[in-house]
Amino acid sequence: MTAPTRTAELSPADAATAPLWRAVQAFRLVTLLYAVGQQFASVSYYDNQRLSWVCIALMAVWSGMSALLLSHWDVSNVAKVRTSVVIGDHIVVLTLVCATRLVADYDWYHGHQTLPTTMWAANAVISAAILRGPVLGVASGVLVSVVIITVREQWGQDVWADATMPVLVSVGLALGLAANTARRAQEQLQRAVRLTAAAEERERLAREVHDGVLQVLSYIKRRGDEIGGATEELARRAGEQEVALRVLISEQGVRADEGGADIDLRPLLTAHATPTVFVSTPGEAVPVGRSVATEVAAAVATALANVGLHAGSDAKAYVLLEDTGAELIVSVRDDGVGIERGRLEQAAAEGRMGVSRSIVGRIEALGGTAELLTEGAGEGVEWEFHIPRA
Repeated sequence: MTAPTRTAELSPADAATAPLWRAVQAFRLVTLLYAVGQQFASVSYYDNQRLSWVCIALMAVWSGMSALLLSHWDVSNVAKVRTSVVIGDHIVVLTLVCATRLVADYDWYHGHQTLPTTMWAANAVISAAILRGPVLGVASGVLVSVVIITVREQWGQDVWADATMPVLVSVGLALGLAANTARRAQEQLQRAVRLTAAAEERERLAREVHDGVLQVLSYIKRRGDEIGGATEELARRAGEQEVALRVLISEQGVRADEGGADIDLRPLLTAHATPTVFVSTPGEAVPVGRSVATEVAAAVATALANVGLHAGSDAKAYVLLEDTGAELIVSVRDDGVGIERGRLEQAAAEGRMGVSRSIVGRIEALGGTAELLTEGAGEGVEWEFHIPRA
């Protein structure tokens, strides 16, 4: 039986920060070497040299254990393990800082670094920042700095000339931002992979369905219309199912509504597709503000309702959505009986404000324009909406 891969056990957040965890363990070992070097240089000035070596041994053992636990993810519940190690990091760092009082006298620790050097103490701050982002990183930097300054009794004018707090807070902020950026990049990568896979699956299904079911439905509709009589009902049903199936295929890759400020406009328009209403949208998502999408869809629905009421029983309608980047262009046209010149102005004068309010008013409220391109009996009706992206 083969062992599961490490990557399969990682959550997206863990996968994003895994390289950071491994990289900072190299920094941990380098700072340990620096702390040991400082020990050799300073041990002769300590009052309790034996205790100082015990503290250095504890520092070395903890550095090795924490480096192994944080750099590997082939353990169960890796998030819980990392959280425990980060808490342990802070306990060890603060304990060793306070132990400086037991190792050296006031004259020494007041003018020199605490027992675990500032560089080694920064590992706790770095781990907190990677684990939970810049807020916890900055909080950790402030906590460690306050303890160091308190142990050294530097809460006087000297504290403002000391670089301990600025260095630790800056490290926590920078590594926290880097960790959050890595997580967001991982989420975007996974979203892109899912969209690509969905698009490929949509294309595969479209080919298979088009070669089979859609052709059969189209044939039934066409033959039913030709035969007439009782088969017209069968033809109508087949036409409805053909349109519904085409819409389903076209929306397989549409981005789901995640409840954010922006939504994809395409599903709101393709929902109006019927055997007599043909909707064409871009292959890529068209994200717009939720309120903008709702108003545009409502204007299109009103225009299509007018087609059903006034264009004639055999009229067909066509909806086209274009995204130029600077603006959205929505075209709604039909091949019906058209509208007489001046009819809209006459309706508005009579107090019937359906078109002016439900179509023109909605689009103009979005900062756009709604233009009636055709006006005259027998020419059909075509509306064109221009909605600026800004």
